[in-house]
Order: sequence, then structure tokens, then C-alpha cells
Amino acid sequence: MVGTTGGASQNVYSNGLVQNSNGSIEEKIDELRHLMGKAEGDPLKIVGVGAGAWGSVFTAMLQNCYGHLREKALIRIWRRPGRAVDRATAEHLFEVINSREDVLRRLIRRCAYLKYVEARLGDRTLHADEILKDGFCLNMIDTPLCPLKVVTNLQEAVWDADILINGLPSTETHEVFEEISKYWKERIKMPVIVSLSKGVEAELEPEPRIVTPTQMINRATGVPMENILYLGGPNIASEIYNMEYANARICGAEKWRKPLARFLRQPHFVVWDNGDLVTHELMGGLKNVYAIGAGMVAALTNESATSKSVYFAHCTSEMIFITHLLSEEPEKLAGPLLADTYVTLLKGRNSWYGQKLAKGELSLEMGDSIKGKGMIQGVSAVKAFFELLSQSSLSVLHPEENKPVAPVELCPILKMLYRILITREFSSHAILQALRDETMNDPRDRIEIAQSHVFYMPSLLGHKP
Repeated sequence: MVGTTGGASQNVYSNGLVQNSNGSIEEKIDELRHLMGKAEGDPLKIVGVGAGAWGSVFTAMLQNCYGHLREKALIRIWRRPGRAVDRATAEHLFEVINSREDVLRRLIRRCAYLKYVEARLGDRTLHADEILKDGFCLNMIDTPLCPLKVVTNLQEAVWDADILINGLPSTETHEVFEEISKYWKERIKMPVIVSLSKGVEAELEPEPRIVTPTQMINRATGVPMENILYLGGPNIASEIYNMEYANARICGAEKWRKPLARFLRQPHFVVWDNGDLVTHELMGGLKNVYAIGAGMVAALTNESATSKSVYFAHCTSEMIFITHLLSEEPEKLAGPLLADTYVTLLKGRNSWYGQKLAKGELSLEMGDSIKGKGMIQGVSAVKAFFELLSQSSLSVLHPEENKPVAPVELCPILKMLYRILITREFSSHAILQALRDETMNDPRDRIEIAQSHVFYMPSLLGHKP
């Protein structure tokens, strides 16, 4: 992360990032410290939980921006211990290190280079938490980060956190935060939590409903929803760290979203604030669902622009339909929401996964946690949305057949993704059959149905009508 530039003197760090010294950074952190009631000499504790690509990059960006103000902020990240780095990855990591003079010099200066030589020769086994301390995320070896303070004991990492960044997959969020809640029982003041997680889970009993990561955190810890926010936007982690221009939205209660937007906002990473937590978090999960299909279509049609655009039209109409089931007045699929969907369908790990499946380079038997990529969250999200929307108790009136049907019957792409990825009835090629179905309606029809508000079901998010 970098500060504002106008007329400021600048320092270039060894990782190539530029840090301004015009005082604006201190002003932003002082504003947040004041809002949190921090006394002089008591630094703001910022803790990342989960060290996937985006969680690691986000923490590293904060470290680059605020890490030098140790009397005002302490930044650390938690990841599980014990994950071994295999020989092939160690060899590739060694190549990356030697291709970057700044990284090479930094490791030599920190007396940390020799262990990478030994790992390259097969004389030593590296571990993921060990290399993260030197700035290497296991899911993103090609993009070295700044050194990070890594803590492998969860209690030590989170017990006194003021701001906690959730970088966990949705499939792990509830379990880890249940553990965290044990260490917060004696707390008088609850932390502020910013969730980066872009997945959902479904509950079918006692009533069908979707559960988002912010809701999981609220349930597990008792932290009020006012203190839990979601940050999302069109961003590829490695590109953001390499200072490609990007934007994001932080969504939640006004008390925290506005000062946090100012705290996180930088010239190359512009953060806006928005009050519609529900739509943004749901879209974060939905885009991963449809990104897998986008990757399949791209691979099966040799990157046909026509086929990809047809798919985009249909999948976005399904996304709009689903969000109108779950939110009475959802944010329109435009601006950062649309851009987030676009970049995920274009280049995200879920799209990559769909391409690899369609090309036969990956198989479903390999699971949804992929070496070098981490968790493919779209797979569990396909299952969650399909199971929720196929419940007969949630029937909607079919616009043409004039009879009640489950909502999923109006989402043919979601249905086919479920039959490809979950029940495995069809191969990846079936996504093209769904796309080319001559009986498929104009996507606009689905959008108009959604916007009629006839199908809004507040119970799907646990809200009372």
C-alpha cells in the first residue's frame, strides 16, 4: 500500500513499494485509534487470520503502509503450522528468489537465504508458515511479499486484536471463529472484523437459509453485526500487490465502514464504502459459482468471445435473480460489483479451475483444495445455492408454465454446474448444452421477474418477513 503523493517525499522499500512521508498515513491511523479509544503507547493490533493469496496480500499491504509506525500499529498474521513445502515448489521458489535481486539481497541480509539453498538441494523441508515470515505465500510463490510477523498459535494471534481480517475460506470460517470465541470471552470491548471471504454455506433445517461468512462470524463469536464488515472488489491478489490500479468496497455499518475506507484507501487501491452488506457478500459467493462455468466455456470454445459473452449474459441474469430472492432492494449489478464479477470470470482461480477441468488437466477426484491455488470456493458455493434454491418450500410461480416450481428451475446454468461438479452426472461439455438450449429464455425476462419483487424471501437470510 502506498500513501497519497502530492508533493511528498518518498522512500522506496526493498520490495519496490513506495511509502510517502507527508504525514497523511499517521493522520489516518490516528483517526482510527481515536475511534477505538486507544491510549498513547497502546498500539493498534491488526491481525490477519488465514494466509491464502488475498489474505496474505492484504496483510502485507497493511504492513507496507503502517508497519513502520510500530508505536501506533502492530500487524501480524495467523496461519496453521506444519504445512510442508514439497520439493518441486521449493525448487521453483529458489528460482523466484534468484530472479529478484531485491528479494535475494533481503534474504541474505536477514541470514535467511541458506535454508532455501538447502531446500532446493533436497537437504531440508521448508514449511508454509516459515516461508511466509520471509514474504512467500504458498498459494502465490511467484509474487514475493514483504516479510511478515507470522503467528501459528491462534490464541496468541487473536486474543488482543483490535482489527481482525478474515482471510479464511467460507468452509473454514465458522470452525475457526468458534475457536477464536473462546479467547474473547473475557473481552470488554469487541474487535472490528473485516471479512474478505467470498463464499456461502446453506442450512436446510429448521428452515432453508443461506449463511454468509459475516453471519458465521456473528454466530460463532457474538461480535455484533455492526462490528463485522465485508470487503470485496475486482482484484487479483498478485496484481494488487504489484500495484496494478484497483478498487474495492467495504460494506457494513456506517460507524466503521467510512473510517476503515479512509484507512485502507491508497492511490493504487481505492476503497469506497457501501451500506449493502447482503448483496455484496452474496455476489462474492455467486461470482465464484459462475466463474467455474466461465472457465469451462472459455476452454471448450477455444476462448470464443461470442460464447463467453452469451454465457456472461445468462449467468449475470441468474445472479440478479438470486440476489432479488435474498434482498428486497439489492445493489444493482454495476460498478465495482459488475467489475468484480467480470474479473473473476476472466482470471480468478475459480475460472482457472473450470478451464483445467474442461481441458482434463484436473479432475474432480482431486478435490477443491488445489496445490498452488488454495481453496476453490466456487465448488461449495454451487452446492449451497443449489440445495437452498431447490427446496420445494421455496416455490415460485413459473412465468410461462404458470405453476409453482423451485427457484432453481429458473437458473439452468446453476443446475448444470451442480450436475457437473457435485453429482457428477455430466462432464464439463454439458455446460455448452445448457448454454445452447433453444428453449432458454431471454436473460432479460429473468431480470424483469426478479425486479418485480414478487419472489423476495427474507427468510432465506434468517430475516422475518
